[in-house]
Amino acid sequence: MIAVVGAGLMGAATAWQLARRGHEVTLIEAYDIGHRHGSSHGSSRIIRRAYADPFYVQLTGQAYEQWRELEDDSSTPLLRKAGGLDMGEDRDPKAIADLLAAAGVPHELLGPEAAAERWPYIRITGPVLYHPDAGVVDADQTVAACVRRAIEHGAEAIIGARVTGVAVQGTPEKVLLRTDDGREITADTVVIAAGAWLPELELPFALPQLEVTQQQVFHFRQRDPSVRWPTLIWDGDLHLYGLPSGSDGGPLPAVKVAEHDRGTPTTARTRSGVVDASSRTRVSGFVRDRLPGLEPDPVAEATCLYTTTRDEDFVVDRHGPFVIASPCSGHGAKFAPLIGAMAADLATGRAEPHPRFRLDRSA
Repeated sequence: MIAVVGAGLMGAATAWQLARRGHEVTLIEAYDIGHRHGSSHGSSRIIRRAYADPFYVQLTGQAYEQWRELEDDSSTPLLRKAGGLDMGEDRDPKAIADLLAAAGVPHELLGPEAAAERWPYIRITGPVLYHPDAGVVDADQTVAACVRRAIEHGAEAIIGARVTGVAVQGTPEKVLLRTDDGREITADTVVIAAGAWLPELELPFALPQLEVTQQQVFHFRQRDPSVRWPTLIWDGDLHLYGLPSGSDGGPLPAVKVAEHDRGTPTTARTRSGVVDASSRTRVSGFVRDRLPGLEPDPVAEATCLYTTTRDEDFVVDRHGPFVIASPCSGHGAKFAPLIGAMAADLATGRAEPHPRFRLDRSA
């Protein structure tokens, strides 16, 4: 039996991948499905091919294939294409365009005048990369679809039980999991997909250096509700992203804008859940300056958690009877069904970990 600890995006996707392959799976989640205590909640995450790293450009292509499989298997639309813009004085649209061209990804490189004419509700002063396949993933619906289909494929789900003890026993090795409601669960392999809770689990091997931060996101109402906003990546004095909000932004069309960096160090257990007022000021100032098509005062806001490695690559690796699936350094949601497939391959011995995702890499 394969146990999966954590039913966020990565754990739910792993349980789905394993169960649909016919494996015996037990999914264990400390909270309710779709809870707000980690990194996987909300109605909107960016999906895009535009990375300044050819490795991730390739990986996004594989992820899109897995998203289509999940949508087909669950009969649930999860992705919505909106197109995506990359810009900012510290962003190099030409270099990213070259990588997309090498990978055969549709894109356009526009000067500021042409871009401003196409997107007049954004103040554009430099070159812009546009790629039409970017869009939005509904994280809440993805988790729900993966858990539902995992159960329909035969998985058992234990909801509202926190793993409090992990012990390796016997030859061949098995793992005994103890939960706070008195259960003892024996598994041949355990996939740990605990996200920000990972550093707090007492696992019998070393983890790479991880930093948990509390991030904040803000939703700004569109001045013109009929405008179809693209996703945005902006690198300059601020490092921000933007995307259509979905239901998180309220009943009227809104755009979610947030800083990718400058999170507050914390732990999953001790996070405050209080939005950083200085981040609100910076993001609202950016909206006022650069996004005139939005009202500059947020209509909704929330906090979430990043769990970041030093090199911002993921951790998807096996150690004995354990598989670690994520943490994902704040950019993993778009890869969820692919990371689930990778973790399932490791759990069943079908593949070796990618060197960049190993536990013991130098970074």
